[in-house]
Amino acid sequence: MSLNVLFIGGTGQISLPCVQLAVEAGHKVTVFNRGRSEEKLPDGVRTIIGDMKDKASYGALGDERFDVVCQFMLFTPDQMDEDIRVFTGKTGQYIFISSTSVYEKPARHYIITEKTPAVNPYWPYSQAKIAAEEKLRATSGLPWTIVRPSHTVRNGIPSMMNDGDLSARRMLAGKPVIVCGDGTTPWTLTRSVDLAKPFIGLFGKEKALGEDFHITSDRGHGWDAIYRTIARGLGVEAKIVHVPTDTLVRYHAEWEGPLMGDKTWAALFDNSKVKSVAGDFTCAEDLETILAEPITHVKRRLAGPAPDAGAMDALFDRIAAEQSALGS
Repeated sequence: MSLNVLFIGGTGQISLPCVQLAVEAGHKVTVFNRGRSEEKLPDGVRTIIGDMKDKASYGALGDERFDVVCQFMLFTPDQMDEDIRVFTGKTGQYIFISSTSVYEKPARHYIITEKTPAVNPYWPYSQAKIAAEEKLRATSGLPWTIVRPSHTVRNGIPSMMNDGDLSARRMLAGKPVIVCGDGTTPWTLTRSVDLAKPFIGLFGKEKALGEDFHITSDRGHGWDAIYRTIARGLGVEAKIVHVPTDTLVRYHAEWEGPLMGDKTWAALFDNSKVKSVAGDFTCAEDLETILAEPITHVKRRLAGPAPDAGAMDALFDRIAAEQSALGS
């Protein structure tokens, strides 16, 4: 069945493969974004240039009728208030892309399910996603589905605390990279192209309405293994310095969110709920396959002029030197 689908975003790390697969599945696809991305959309996709902050252009989306609205660019409860205003009564299914970082830290069970409480006291990003979810659940007249991706990769390499390109530059320069903890905590990485199939599989499904789903790989990998695989892909050997999480937060308070609120803890997921509605799916599980596309993208970016090292690179140098000295 062909559906009329709106993507808000549509060219991002996760959303672009979803747009591509939606077109392949025969859906009529419209994307709404600011038109600043260099990513190429598939033929036949209708593009509306606008900004969510512009109530006129954004509100005009409510003048149309979409079978499915996929919201990839919503990060605050105030934005959710606006979406409820614009799309209530105007779509058969509103899909909000939230995050698996909303789940409690640490999770009380080793395997995370959708029944795991959404409580994150550490990270404002996750708290805002939780608040937006709560707004959506409380509404009426807007049939909704919540999708929570995990750490999903396509054009950026994973990193614990900073932009992945900085980690890659440090590896290529022979500098150490920092890993919180001992590097063995299992962490789930999912390719965007693997997420796309079950995501599209939720379109128009009655059983998806009023439900939340995470979509992830079924396997986790330690952060040491992740960084070593990236380094091999870059043709170098990773030099890793392990540092306790609380020590890292003392060096840089803003790391409390992404570390204590996310990457410090094990993240393994049970995907049986989404498979029961969207159909079975598989994800790449070996790190070489998962990281091949991100490494290709980062190599292209690093081929250009290197930016100034900056304060963050200097901070990593300081941490690596001071923490390595403690063990000497």
